[in-house]
Amino acid sequence: MATPLRRTSLIAGLLLGGLLALPAVSEVQLSLSVGVAPPPLPVYEQPEIPGPGYLWTPGYWAYGPEGYFWVPGTWVLPPTVGLLWTPGYWGWSGGLFVWNPGYWAPQVGFYGGVNYGYGYVGHGYEGGYWRGDQFYYNREVTRINNVQVTNVYNKTVVNNVTVNRVSYAGGPGGVAARPTAEEERAAQLRHIPPTPVQAQHRDSAATRRELLASVNRGKPQIAATARPNDFRTHVVPANRAGGPPGAAAQPQAAAPGAPAPHPATATGPAARSAAPEPARPAPLPEPVHARDLPRGTPPVPAPSGASAQERARAQDNAALQARHEQEREALARQQEQDHARASAQQNPQAGMANLERQHQQQTHEMQQRHAMEVQQHAPPPHPPHPQPPPKQPQG
Repeated sequence: MATPLRRTSLIAGLLLGGLLALPAVSEVQLSLSVGVAPPPLPVYEQPEIPGPGYLWTPGYWAYGPEGYFWVPGTWVLPPTVGLLWTPGYWGWSGGLFVWNPGYWAPQVGFYGGVNYGYGYVGHGYEGGYWRGDQFYYNREVTRINNVQVTNVYNKTVVNNVTVNRVSYAGGPGGVAARPTAEEERAAQLRHIPPTPVQAQHRDSAATRRELLASVNRGKPQIAATARPNDFRTHVVPANRAGGPPGAAAQPQAAAPGAPAPHPATATGPAARSAAPEPARPAPLPEPVHARDLPRGTPPVPAPSGASAQERARAQDNAALQARHEQEREALARQQEQDHARASAQQNPQAGMANLERQHQQQTHEMQQRHAMEVQQHAPPPHPPHPQPPPKQPQG
């Protein structure tokens, strides 16, 4: 059965949403409404920046006649100095998944809270900023190696939300996010649609069967490119799928008399009201790979004036955490090598399910062992202070 698909023009969306008072996009774009959720975002490395002035645009799942296909992340030149890219995103609206196209603007707007990585952590952009006509890059989230880029700085990006690979906002299992006041203001700015080069990049991706989710099972062989529309040189394959292709929750029919779902928040042609909070968030799956495990908190040094025993315990805890980090990194490398060997086989999907189960068991066993060792190294609880006997009533 074909997946339900609706196509509505930007003008129709504006008329229905009563948004004609907002600055118009310079050309008509199509928004899509699909009855099935997009796959999770694959895990991939960012290719090296090809030169100064390029900005990163993350990959995403687009929809075509044969279903979802991957549009590789790529480095692009902005249409003019001072503009930043707001990624498009899928949002839950009226029982369907609606595509909100990305755009260029002086400020990054709302993109559904989806964590695309490499500076796009769900809100804003941590990969760099404009100063005059020069763009300054944050090396912490930007891969700069063999190119002459001198406008760089280092700023650690702290992400205080649970990192997952969900690729849509709102609805069952989706990201629960609402636009900030800054993102609301960005919605009022003039938006410039994707450049012709970006449109050509997307259209070319739509013609490549290996980028279809039904073919690559959520792990595209071309996950990112150094330049748009160049699928032959300096391409990066996905390390692994972000989750099972069918893991996304499917839309459920509303019960009789239940309130209609709120439309997903949009800064593009789709509705602009806030993204809904899911009534019952989907439980997070058990980590499959060592890279999926959360980072441990930094060890706490012994306070000034601590006893010798307390200093020794602090040193032991730091050593234990360093060993755990080494073991996790070693397992992560081993699992990635397993994926690389499996992908080189003639039929890579044949044993992938068994390999993923094996990886999940390895990760679970290591996680359990580490938790037990942390518990063994925990300081003994202090004995409770004896309570004084109750006072006898005076006779």
